[in-house]
Amino acid sequence: MARYRGPQTKIARKFGDAIFGADKAFEKKKYPPGMHGANKRRKKQSEYGIQLQEKQKAKYTYGLLEKQFANLFEKATRKKGITGEILLQLLEARLDNTVFRIGIAPSRRAARQLVGHRHITVNGEIVNIPSYTLRPGDIVGVREKSKSLEVITESLSGRVNTYSWLEWDTEKLEGKFLSMPEREMIPENIKEQLIVELYSK
Repeated sequence: MARYRGPQTKIARKFGDAIFGADKAFEKKKYPPGMHGANKRRKKQSEYGIQLQEKQKAKYTYGLLEKQFANLFEKATRKKGITGEILLQLLEARLDNTVFRIGIAPSRRAARQLVGHRHITVNGEIVNIPSYTLRPGDIVGVREKSKSLEVITESLSGRVNTYSWLEWDTEKLEGKFLSMPEREMIPENIKEQLIVELYSK
């Protein structure tokens, strides 16, 4: 399936936010990419342009394609509650995102690869679908044969982030998806209401 594999710093500069995590190159050049860079006089963005940019930012942050994102939004609209918050919860409940959040992988891109290569289990069964939606109580672990993989051991050795909706067992190399996170728990700088307004047109 098609996936963005280009320069991540360029995308981060486009949105003015280090959406792929710590990035030294982004810190040096926080202005938009292009030959005129920071000096380019940009026209005032339209309301539609601002909404579209926010959707694109969310797509790149979580690594989704256009159709996947639209389908997830449709799913969010069918659930009771605030659509924008439910959309972010569904994004956070993806298996690849959770593998990244609990520290098994250093990035969402690496997490997708680990899932796709059958290194990750859910409730003891191998799951190789990155978009798999976790439910509260699901156990995400590393397959026995994969526990010594360098990418996993290195990522776990530098594990610092802890999220209140996730629980980690260092001995078993397992994480538990406790509940859907509340909006204020999700650290991503995304204005989800703009996305809802875009799709509502």
